[in-house]
Amino acid sequence: MSDTRYLILAEGFSGDPHYGKTMRGVLRYRRDDVAAILDTTRSAGDTEGGVPVVQSVVDSLRYDPNTALVGVATQGGRFPPDWIDLIRDCIEHRLDIENGLHVFLSEDPNLEELAHRYGVELRDLRKPPPELSTATGANLQVPATIVLTVGSDCAIGKMTVALELDREARSRDIRSVFVPTGQTGIAIAGWGISVDAVVADFIAGAAERLVVEGHERGGELLWVEGQGSLLHPVYSGVTLGLYHGSTPHQLVLCHESGRDEIEGAGGGPHPIPPLSELVALHERMSLPARRAEVVAVALNTRRLDDEAAREAISAAEAETGLPADDPVRFGSGKIVDAVIGKG
Repeated sequence: MSDTRYLILAEGFSGDPHYGKTMRGVLRYRRDDVAAILDTTRSAGDTEGGVPVVQSVVDSLRYDPNTALVGVATQGGRFPPDWIDLIRDCIEHRLDIENGLHVFLSEDPNLEELAHRYGVELRDLRKPPPELSTATGANLQVPATIVLTVGSDCAIGKMTVALELDREARSRDIRSVFVPTGQTGIAIAGWGISVDAVVADFIAGAAERLVVEGHERGGELLWVEGQGSLLHPVYSGVTLGLYHGSTPHQLVLCHESGRDEIEGAGGGPHPIPPLSELVALHERMSLPARRAEVVAVALNTRRLDDEAAREAISAAEAETGLPADDPVRFGSGKIVDAVIGKG
């Protein structure tokens, strides 16, 4: 049982499924550790997922938080201008800070001095370990089945799919481990490396270290949280480094039903090709030393009703010849069966 009691800082974004995804991930997978959510744009007395929404750090104290978690993922990973005052307020009320943005609070001398004065920790979840290097080949020696979630775009559920598949596998008494590669996954699992903050040459080395550690944590089946997309003109470099460094045996292709072009990228439009082409692309991009196979398709059908969602799943299966499902909506059993059947 965790001793952490989170005040999730979600100022202006608690209702946003994209930029508020850190908050939503922690609410789904660490609900018992969340004391309150701070968002002054919401009405007093509001709740989110059964958690009270408060208007200030002082208001949150009645719920006994001990850690303030930055619950947003902003464009470019930088703090909105007024957030530094909010962070100072948390420190002055003796809350540790967990921060998943690209700006490292522990490198701000004023905040570091303030944290020292009040006896709190500044934990930057995206800050990579100092001794990272290139991949060594140890990734190919890991005695576990490695499965990577890959996607047609960013922010479509690759982390959620990996967590749901891990949960299903563990319910079957399989020695399964979720391998976190981003700030939200780290906040949920309590370990990991945020690969998008790693020097480009060392991304594969970071991914290698993660799968080695996942096995050391007892995993015989490793679910590696995917990042970005091979199609994305901004984030594809991180995606490929993670892919080649984690050396997966299998891939689960993630896609949001109805999304037909990359979102949030300039110079477009950047169309998303058919699922069958995505399957071929991802298999072709695997390392010659270990060819990876797409074994299933995970659809995010949140914009569809149940009937339309089932039709989209059937269409994905017909197009790709692979098992498909929405693990959040309809369960993860079919996809885990596909992984085990290929393992």
